Parts: sequence; C-alpha cells; structure tokens
Amino acid sequence: MAPARDMRLDLMRGWLQLQIFASHATGSWIGGWLIHASWGLSDSSEQFVFLSGFTLGSVFARKAALRGWPAAAGDLLRRTRRLYVTQLVVFVLFGAMIYAAEHWLPGEVDRLGWRSLTEQPGRALLGALTMLYQPQDMGILPVFVWCMLVLPLFAWAEARWGDWALAGPVGLYLLTELTGLTPPSMVAETGIGFDPFAWQILFLVGAWLGRRALLLGRALPPARWATWLAVAIVLAGVVLRVGWYGWLPRSPWIAETGSWVGKETLALPRVLHGLALAWLVAVACPRDAAWMHRRVVAWLAAVGRHSLYVFCLGLFLSWAAGVVLRVWPHDVAVDAGVIGLGCLILALQARWLDWRRQRSLSRSRIEAGA
Repeated sequence: MAPARDMRLDLMRGWLQLQIFASHATGSWIGGWLIHASWGLSDSSEQFVFLSGFTLGSVFARKAALRGWPAAAGDLLRRTRRLYVTQLVVFVLFGAMIYAAEHWLPGEVDRLGWRSLTEQPGRALLGALTMLYQPQDMGILPVFVWCMLVLPLFAWAEARWGDWALAGPVGLYLLTELTGLTPPSMVAETGIGFDPFAWQILFLVGAWLGRRALLLGRALPPARWATWLAVAIVLAGVVLRVGWYGWLPRSPWIAETGSWVGKETLALPRVLHGLALAWLVAVACPRDAAWMHRRVVAWLAAVGRHSLYVFCLGLFLSWAAGVVLRVWPHDVAVDAGVIGLGCLILALQARWLDWRRQRSLSRSRIEAGA
C-alpha cells in the first residue's frame, strides 16, 4: 500500500510555482518585493530543486523496495525522457514566440539571448539538444534532467554504503565552488544558468532525505538546536538583504557578492538558507491539518501536483506579463492585475489537469470492472 501523500509537498511546490511566475515577470513590483527571495539569500529555485529531489528520492526508494533497483531505474529514466522532450518543446515554442515578437518588440531576441539560433543555427540546435545552449529562462529544466539521470546511481550508492553516499555529491559541490567547474556553453552569448555540478547538491540531499522519510518514517529526528540554527540563518539573511538595500544606518560588513548570493554556481550561503527554510517549514507545518483541505488551499495543492506543466505555461505567461509591465511601468494596479490573472490561469490549468487525471482513473476502474 502506498504511503499517504504528504500535502505539504504539494502546497509548497504550488506556492513556489506562483512565486517563480511572479519573479519571472520582468518589472513586476510583486515579483520583485513580495517573494521570499527579496528578503533572504535563496529563492524559489533552491526550494523547488530540493523538494523535487525529496519527492523523486522517496518514489525511487519505494519502487526499488517493491520491484527492485532495475525496475525503479527504468521508471525514472522514462520520467527523465519525458522531461527532456518537454524541455525541448518549451525551447522551440519559446524561441518561436520571441522571434515572432521581434517584429513589434525590436531587440527582444538579443535581450533574451536567442540571436545564435539564426546566426549559428547548427551550433545552437546542437546546444539545444545537449542542453548546453540556454537563453534566458531556459536553464532550470536541464538541471532536473541531469539530476534525474544521476539519481539511480546515487540510490545504488545509498543502498550499498548508506549515508556515506552523500560524500560524492558533497565532494562534487565543493570542487565546483573551489574551481568554478561548469559545463561548457555551446553559444558564447549565453552561459549555463544553473551549474548542474553545483545544483545537484540540493537535489541529491533532497533525495537522501526523501528515502529516509519513506524507509524510517521521518527524514530527520527533531532537534531544537537545528531549529534555532535555521532561525538564525533566516534572520541573518533578512538583515543582510535590508543592509544591501541601504535601509540600515551602517552597511553590512558582508558585501553583496557572488560568493554570498551567486545563483549560477549556487553559493554556499544560498544552500544553507534554502535548507534552513525547508527545515522551518517542516517543523512549523503539520503533515496534515484541517486548513489544508479548504478550497483555496486545494487549488494551490493542485498547482504543486502539476508543477512541471504549470511551470512551462508560467514561462510564457511571465514573459507576456513583463511585456504588459513595460507598456505600463510602475502601475500598481496593472501589476496586481497581470500577476493575479497569471496566477488564476495557472491554477485553472492545474485544476483542469486534476479533472483529466480523475476522469482517466475513473474510466480505468470502469474498464477493469467490466
């Protein structure tokens, strides 16, 4: 029997998806100030990669326990293939949209890093297929593909060596931070938005915790000292951000540099801040509570359940919202309107996908009983 679904995972992924949409809407006051990234050292990307690793780590562990490692690996590779195809489709459609928009938004192709698609088509297409050509906003899905490809090997190492399997991901992360190790970009005008050698640490730590949660009943034992440490890290992030905004009498002694907030190579403070937030949410939020079953919350959970497709549609909607906000900049009503409308569309998409899934399951039960 499958374990009960942890509603917290769906709710958090849904909330993070809406934050990602708002933050991608260039020029949005809401996306710039009303998301947790504006008040700390990490943003929604870290949390989402971590939670995805947690979910897939537990799914892999369950399937490996029931059907064996080869079957679990085969299932995960099929999921990875679907994700790879999805990111290619998103790449093609987003690029087509940007080139179409160039006729009435001159400079949009260059602004978002798509020029090589026509100037160096062979190299750009090879880069797209290998995920080494990443125009703006095209860097996050390849991270998931690469991490999912590594997960079966990591799970095998966990089964063989237990917690010592973490030495590999931690060692690779430290090597990346010390040497700047990164995959080569196929196109000079763009880089690798999320260095997979660094970002794998969040995914695989999440997978490690997800496996523990499935097999042991909890990811980690409660520890008051860890909670206080997490609170201290989050508060330090707030103080640093406020200081960097120039809102303190004295500037913080730590400068806002890549070593503290660098996203491409996932600076260590970002990792610690992201894990601290995850710990506090796990401590403060019960696994199941009455408020989680209210209608509005159910819509948010649906967004989390269908996060991949919501994210893909959100990329297109956030670009459109950014265009609107360029026409009407600094208009709070317009900002609230386009962000609110975008969130509503994403929630409707998620509920429609829920309805399709339920309809498919009902049809399957009827056919099985016939």
